[in-house]
Amino acid sequence: MSSLIEQAAVRLEQLRQAGAEMPAATPAAQAADANGHLTTEALRNAEARTGPDLGSTTLSRRIGIDLEALARAGIVSPNAPRSQIADQFRVVKRPLISNAMGKGASAVAHGNLIMVTSALPGEGKTFSAINLAMSMATELDYTVMLVDADVSRPSVMAVMGLPDGPGLLDLVLDESKDLSSVMLRTNIDKLTLLPSGTPHARATELLASDAMTRLLTDMATRYTDRIVIFDSPPLLLATEARVLAASMGQVVVVVQAGKTLQSDVVQALAMIEACPVKLMLLNQATTAAKGGYGYGYGYGHEQARPGLSSLSMQP
Repeated sequence: MSSLIEQAAVRLEQLRQAGAEMPAATPAAQAADANGHLTTEALRNAEARTGPDLGSTTLSRRIGIDLEALARAGIVSPNAPRSQIADQFRVVKRPLISNAMGKGASAVAHGNLIMVTSALPGEGKTFSAINLAMSMATELDYTVMLVDADVSRPSVMAVMGLPDGPGLLDLVLDESKDLSSVMLRTNIDKLTLLPSGTPHARATELLASDAMTRLLTDMATRYTDRIVIFDSPPLLLATEARVLAASMGQVVVVVQAGKTLQSDVVQALAMIEACPVKLMLLNQATTAAKGGYGYGYGYGHEQARPGLSSLSMQP
C-alpha cells in the first residue's frame, strides 16, 4: 500500500508542477483510492485548472448564472423556494438517473448520455433540458453537464442569459482541444455547460464522425458520477438529431399536449428506434385538479412550459 500512496504522491506533485492548484497539505492517502489511483475529486479539481495532459495550462472559464432571472422564467433554481415545477422535475429525473447510474431494470450502455428532443420546434425541449440539468444538479452524488447540441439553432445559452462561445463543434473539429478548454464552470457547484460552438456547414457530418464518437465516449466515461444532458434539434426537422441519437443511452422526447400530432410522435420515435431507452415527457398536460394548461414563457420558438409533466417508457 505504501508504494501505491507514493505513486499517488508523485502524480499529485506532477499536477502541481503543471499548474494545478492542489493544497500542499493534502495527504496522498486521501487523494488516492485503494488501488493507488487519484480519486475522481482530486483529478476533477486538477483538470478544471490544467486539463488532463500535464503540459496543458488551459483554464476552464467560470461564469455566473442569474438564478433569480431563471426562476422568474419558471426554470428550476437550487436556491428557489419549493415549487410545482421543481417537484415535477424531481419525478421526471428519477428514472433517468437510475438508468444513468446502472440502477435500472437492466444495464444501459452510455446511460449517462441523455438527449432531450422533440418531433417539431416549439414543444419545450430546451426548457425541459435546462430544467432537467438544473434539477439533477441539486443531487448530492452526481454532477451534470448540459450540452447545447442544437448546432443549427442553439438556444441554451440565450435562454440562460449567457454569451455563446467555442464548444461542441470546436472539439470535434480539433481533437487536440481538451473538453476543459471550452467547458464552462458555473456558480452552481455541480453544473457545467458546453455551448454548441462555432457554426459549421457540415455539422451533420461532424456529429456523425469518429471524432464525435470518441468525444462522447470521453464524456460518458471520464467521471463515473457525471450525467450529460444534450439539448438536440427536433427529430423531424434536422438530421443532426437522428445522428446524435445513435450514440445516446437515453432519449427523452418532449410532446406538447394538445398540439403534437400522434403521427408526428410515431414518426419521431421510429427515427430513434435503435436507442436503448426512449421516454416521452408530456408537456402542458391538463389535470382535473388544475383544470388547465401550464403557463407559457417567451424564449423565441421554445414557447412551451410544462404544466403537469409525466414520463412514460416507450415499448
